[in-house]
Amino acid sequence: MILCLDEVVSPAELRDAQAALVKLPFADGKSSAGWHASGVKANEQADAKNPGVQKLVQRLADRIASHPIFAAASLPAAFGPVMINRYRTGARYGRHVDDALMRAGTMRRSDLSFTLFLSDPESYDGGALLMHTAAGDETYRLPAGSMLLYPSTSLHSVEEVTRGERLAAVGWVQSLVRDPGQREILFDLDRARRAVFDKDGHSEPFELLAKSYANLLRSWAEPI
Repeated sequence: MILCLDEVVSPAELRDAQAALVKLPFADGKSSAGWHASGVKANEQADAKNPGVQKLVQRLADRIASHPIFAAASLPAAFGPVMINRYRTGARYGRHVDDALMRAGTMRRSDLSFTLFLSDPESYDGGALLMHTAAGDETYRLPAGSMLLYPSTSLHSVEEVTRGERLAAVGWVQSLVRDPGQREILFDLDRARRAVFDKDGHSEPFELLAKSYANLLRSWAEPI
């Protein structure tokens, strides 16, 4: 399941983030790539040890965690690291799959990955996020402040930037529900129960949907 989430950060928060990133230090992005991905990774990454970077990353992570659709779709148990990447002209990231385990203090399983776009798509050329699927490539260049949520098992890449600068925050989530098919069932049930509640309030159909959701979550969840 791949989801596009609009306005994860507000325009004011986005302007603040863009202004902060002009002043913050970046380094070679290969330092965070696994041995097999470092050969195809050519971008820059904000210095995770810098206090200003840490403050900005925490603000963005808080906004992502509080987004209702993100929470319903991912059922987060824990976050992996959140990083800010910069792609200037000529930068790219070849085809790769994210590491199965990510260290954020302790090791976390990467069930879901996300890319929060921080640059207006009109400000750069290229730089599309490509999801390589059995049905073909799917291309994403979302508006600044929007986010793509996708399975960490996906083969993906970032096209070469040919003009301008592409900024994005990327991160990983360990879900309470490991199985992606089960997560999708729960996400559909959650949307259905909310729609029924909005239409009819606390009705018998709502109660049955709410019961089914709670009991499936009880059966499938793996709390950490």
